[in-house]
Amino acid sequence: MPETSDHHDAGRWRDLVMQIGEEIAAPLTSALERVYALASTGRIDRKSLRQLREELERSRQVGLASQQIARFASGRVRQSHERLNLTQTVQNVLVHRHRETSARGIEVRQVLKPVDVIVDPTLLFSLLNTLLDWAMRHARSTIELKVDVKSWPAHARLACRFRQTLPDEAATGFSDTVTDFHLDDMSWRLLEHTAAVTGVVLGRHDEDGRIVTVVEFPRTVDETLAGLQLVELDDGFPSSLNSRPLAGCHVLVVASRRDVRVQVREAVRHMGLVLDFVTSIDEAAAFCASSIPHAVVYEAILRTERFNHLRADILRDAPDVAFIEIVEEGSMFEMSSFGGARSAAKVGRDALLGSLPSALVFELTKTL
Repeated sequence: MPETSDHHDAGRWRDLVMQIGEEIAAPLTSALERVYALASTGRIDRKSLRQLREELERSRQVGLASQQIARFASGRVRQSHERLNLTQTVQNVLVHRHRETSARGIEVRQVLKPVDVIVDPTLLFSLLNTLLDWAMRHARSTIELKVDVKSWPAHARLACRFRQTLPDEAATGFSDTVTDFHLDDMSWRLLEHTAAVTGVVLGRHDEDGRIVTVVEFPRTVDETLAGLQLVELDDGFPSSLNSRPLAGCHVLVVASRRDVRVQVREAVRHMGLVLDFVTSIDEAAAFCASSIPHAVVYEAILRTERFNHLRADILRDAPDVAFIEIVEEGSMFEMSSFGGARSAAKVGRDALLGSLPSALVFELTKTL
């Protein structure tokens, strides 16, 4: 029996590696053809430029998903369970992703019943974002998210419903070249592994293009029961404020100088963050028009009136975005203030290597 199980596992991982290679190679091949055409003609139109960016982004997403799967498979994921309001967490993710769903022309409908679950906060955050990534990739237009509680056993459920995008509709969609209509893509594989590590049950039902995915939470807080779950919550689940990993969080770095960008990359390379770099406030504004990051790290020399307007615009849509300013000299680390007029955190450039990771953990775990 063990040999049969080992053989099955080896085959499953072999298939996964093959899938990773295929999903990275396909968009990169198309991207390379566009680069050859650009080199030959010296010209590229807006549509081809958009498609090139999407092809490269898709390859990067597959690579990041494969890294996350490898991390989960290693068995070294540190968890710290907490009592969380599932409905509020879903709503926070949707608020944060609002610009992205709007840019894709996707409507998200919510039918959410208040319910608390016991789960690791970062893993829940990753699970919800991965579910949304996968649904947006395959949904025709409307995604319905529903949170309720089963009558027996009393488990919270998150259901995601949509109609699958059809291949002949791709030309009118957001990503008409990159889209892979195979539901078991790398986003789904990452969702499976995230669910397994988180300790939730993932199921999917496909029928005539109608897709229903259900995430069931066995550790649901039932306020009508005296005892065990709440006793466990009080005595067994310490806070993860200072130790929670930030793998998968999206950070935008706004730095005009290459050496600063190199310093930032080196400082956070071990954190598993999704990093994007831009060199100006105009580039940052264009980036944030379609996708808001979880944190913005920027050079103090770029803090102009234009930047202040961009920051205010971002915080109107996503009040929990963290801002960390790189001060030109010194080894300071100054945390942000709390409240409505929350200031940016500050890290001296001389202290980037040691203090930037701590600053990100502190600022992001205020809200994650």
